[in-house]
Parts: sequence; C-alpha cells; structure tokens
Amino acid sequence: MALSESDLSELLDALRAGELTDTIRTSLEWILQQLIEAEATAVIGAAPHERTDARTAQRNGHRPRLLATPAGDVELKIPKLRTGSFFPSLLERRRRIDRALFAVVMEAWVHGVSTRKVDDLVAALGVSSGISKSEVSRICAELDRDLEAFRTRSLGHVEFPYVFADATYVKGRINGRVVSRAVVVATGVTANGDREVLGVEVGDSESGAFWTAFFKGLRARGLAGVQLVISDHHLGLKAAIESTFVGSAWQRCRVHFMRNVLARVPKASVEMVAAAIRTVFAQPDAAHVRAQLDEVQAMLAAQFPDVAALLGDAAEDLLAFTAFPQAHWRKIWSTNPLERLNGEIKRRTNVVGIFPNDASVARLITAVVVETHDEWAVAERRYLSEASMAKLYATADTTDPEEPPLAITA
Repeated sequence: MALSESDLSELLDALRAGELTDTIRTSLEWILQQLIEAEATAVIGAAPHERTDARTAQRNGHRPRLLATPAGDVELKIPKLRTGSFFPSLLERRRRIDRALFAVVMEAWVHGVSTRKVDDLVAALGVSSGISKSEVSRICAELDRDLEAFRTRSLGHVEFPYVFADATYVKGRINGRVVSRAVVVATGVTANGDREVLGVEVGDSESGAFWTAFFKGLRARGLAGVQLVISDHHLGLKAAIESTFVGSAWQRCRVHFMRNVLARVPKASVEMVAAAIRTVFAQPDAAHVRAQLDEVQAMLAAQFPDVAALLGDAAEDLLAFTAFPQAHWRKIWSTNPLERLNGEIKRRTNVVGIFPNDASVARLITAVVVETHDEWAVAERRYLSEASMAKLYATADTTDPEEPPLAITA
C-alpha cells in the first residue's frame, strides 16, 4: 500500500503548486479505497483475479458510497460479493459523514446554529452534497445517551443548601399542534460554595404536580441539605416547594416581586416606587431591613394602597434571605443567576423556532445547561466563598434545638 514513485512525484508537484485541497481529498480517497480493498481481500481470502484455496466468496462489482470529510466529498467503491455481504469496518452503516464532521455538526447545532446554516457550514468545509435537516437531527440524537446520563446523575456527593428554580417556555409540536412547552431548570450552590445544574425537565405547564414530580426526582437522586429555595411566586411552584422541601425556607425572588408591584403603579410613579422598595435591600442588617420595609409600606399606603398591601403580605417570603449570612444576601435574594442561564436557553432555542417533539427540546436545552455546568466547574472563583459557607453551617449548628426550623410561609 506504499505510494509509488510516480504518485509521490505528483503529490510533490501539487504541493509546490499550492493545490492542497484537491490533493488531500484525492489522497484520502485513494488511501480509504486501498484500506477497503485490503479488508475485502482478507474477508474473501483472495485478491482480485487471484485463485486460492482459501477463497470463501467471489467479487461481484462495486456499489458507490459517498463519504463527506473535512477535505471534501470522497467517492468510494464498496466491493459486492456473489454470496454473503461485505461492509468495511472503517465506515459506519447509514452514515455518510466522518467523525470529524460529525463533531462539527453536533457542536454547531448545540450552539444554536440552524439546520440551514449547518448545511451551509458543511458545504463551506468542502462537502458539496450538503446535509439534510433529518441527517442533522439524526447526528444530534447520538447526544442523547450522554445527556440522559447527566440528567439522571447522582446528587448525593455533597449537600446543596441553596436551590434556585425557574421555568421558561419554548414552542413545540404535540399531536400536530404547535403549543408552549414548559422547560424547568434547577441549579444549586454546594456546601463548598460551588454551583451546579441540578436538573432540567420538559412538560406541559408549570403546574404544581409537574414541579412536585421534578423536585421529587431531584430528591430521589440524592439532593439533600436544602436550607433555602429561591423562586418566583408561581402558586404551583410554591406548593411543590412546600411539600417537597419540608423545613426549608422559601425566598420569593425580589426581581419578580418588583415586576408584580410596578405593574400596579402608574407609569409616572414607577421610578419613585421602585427606588423606595430598593432601599429595603440596602440596609446593613436584618433588623434594619425589616424596619425599612415597614417604613416604606407606611409611606406608600396613602397613595398606593395595593402596593402597600403587597409588601405586607409578601414581607416574610421577601425577607427570608435575612436569616442567612449577610455575605450571601445579594446572591440569594433573587433568581437572577438562573435568569442568565434561561436567557442563554432562549437565545439557543429561538434559532430553532418550533421543536418537533419534547425529546428534541430536552436534547438541546440539556446540552446548553451541561455547557454552563462545565463552565461553573472550572471557574476560577466559587459562587460563594468557603469562609462564608462556613458561617452558614456555624449558624445552623448554634440554632436552638427547641426552635422549629425556618419554614415556608403560606
């Protein structure tokens, strides 16, 4: 299988002339064809036109096989046999794209590149025959095994005192109709101060039953040590937290709360009301935070009684963060960290537009959250310092054993 002297001469001439692309493609095609013929000879027991006692079959022509590679489309010939069948081991059945391009297509799709643009990308890499939408989907379906392993991995390796939960929506096709699909994501802060993505699930809506099943799945995988759950005020979500994380506190996201409040305020007064409520979260300690909320509530009662009532009703849930180390307050009084992840999910899913089924939704979104999870794993700084996490557990250890744990308020 060595190159002849004339072959080497042609190769050197082409390299000197700068004709690299065609030369590489031609050389790759020749090498692959020689490997195929050599394997066929070993299987048959004889080379073409050779008569041997070890022959087990006879060649019966060839069938064409187009293989897309980074060097361009390579036209191969697969030997056919009169009896039995032969397929070279260096190729894979029903795949016309080699592993290098396979990885390129998968990576592009996960990063939110549309199937049409993936086709353009493949063509730009030299595969003139392009790639179909169904082939892109088939390639990316091979992600499922690894992504499923991530979604079902054990969470029992460490405690997660803080858990963030939120949902976003994408468009999917169910029974021939395009409907909204809820994508729920949970992240957690470990006892060491690191962040991890805990789980992701796709379902019909943010119902209490859906959230409860999701949280129970996290608990079954080993989620433990939860002291505070941070989320918005969705009733189904709150009920699921209360029933699943008994004895844990619930922090109502201040950002979502602010949106709810400002929706009841005339546009001309929005800035004033927002500034007043923000002063609650600018206080130096828990006592001043509570006193400032009472003061702001009293100040707004005359002009904005609805806002004052909302502040009074939400006080305990809105100020749950004050029972935890002050160094953590800014990181645990809202779902902003999870909102950023949801923003990236929306950016990637908007490229797709309408998903054909829930499996394709779960595939893309899990790939996105795995990427974020891996980035957090190699981050130079922890989300919360080890020293501040030690204060959290020191506070828990010195709590009066007769005092009931901080619980979610109804």
